[in-house]
Amino acid sequence: MPLTSDEGRPLVVLQSFPDPRPTTNPYIVMLRDAVDTTDGAELLTFSWRRALTGGYDVFHAHWPEILVSGSSPAKTALRQLMTAALLVRLKLTRTPIVRTWHNLKRPDGISWVQNALLAWFERQTTLLILLNTSTEAPPGKETAIILHGHYRDWFARFPRPAPVPGRFTYFGLIRRYKGVDGLVAAFRELDGEVSLVVAGKPSGVDLEQQLRNLAGRDPRIDLTFAFLSEAELAQVASEGELVVLPYREMHNSGGALAALSLGRPVLVPANEVNARLSDEVGPGWVLTYDDGLSSDDLTRALARVHAGERSERPDLTRRNWDLAGRQHLAAYRRAVTLLRP
Repeated sequence: MPLTSDEGRPLVVLQSFPDPRPTTNPYIVMLRDAVDTTDGAELLTFSWRRALTGGYDVFHAHWPEILVSGSSPAKTALRQLMTAALLVRLKLTRTPIVRTWHNLKRPDGISWVQNALLAWFERQTTLLILLNTSTEAPPGKETAIILHGHYRDWFARFPRPAPVPGRFTYFGLIRRYKGVDGLVAAFRELDGEVSLVVAGKPSGVDLEQQLRNLAGRDPRIDLTFAFLSEAELAQVASEGELVVLPYREMHNSGGALAALSLGRPVLVPANEVNARLSDEVGPGWVLTYDDGLSSDDLTRALARVHAGERSERPDLTRRNWDLAGRQHLAAYRRAVTLLRP
């Protein structure tokens, strides 16, 4: 097994994601590059062979539910066996698990076996990386706060059109908890020269049909139900005067950071996380609403956008990726020290 950086060698970190593909979450790609270019760290991407037989100092997990799920019952069972073997190996070799806590709850609808394995995984986790200062970690868990990095460099290669006057936009995967139905319903109550673009892949045909029914024949609403390329996402977001993310539950939002990175203000539900994000990036960039989204909320938010009460661009300096790379290395070293004092 490679030696740690304290012994003159890079700290070798196995991530829980494989080599990125064109559809991979940009956060994962930027994290890979940030860690791999940080002095004192060496990054490995995931394969089961590497996880079970390779040499590494830290295992960094992101969405552990992926490890215990497969595309068929047979593949799911095999992955569950391999996850159990991995946890045993990490325990025997005293290899720490560092986990970025993207989601605070386990997914709904998983089996008792998956629940048991995820509970085992959580118990064995040495250190949690929290993406904001408002997250409360489970009692007794060591934590490190590393803010979600921005997307400015990622989107810099794509053209960014001027915003369309009166345009509201939603982009990204469409899930029921993201409240897109409420956005469409609220928009339908607006009058005047306004428009709405909803672009992203729905979680199922039932949700897609529900949104089509809500939109009706309103010519001001453009529904594009497909996975967006990065260039398409940049275009859709940039053309909106206001990006609306009406999530019913919102904790860590890559969508909000994507919009801000593209220089577009966002309307999001009022909570502690979004209040702190607003304080961080400067006034006029993160607008909020209370309770369920209404047409009045859309009207007020658009009026604030037109008032121009914001700086030329949001302040995202605390989310630079070179800083994130150094902070991740410090978290990895700390996790190793906790298991190997």
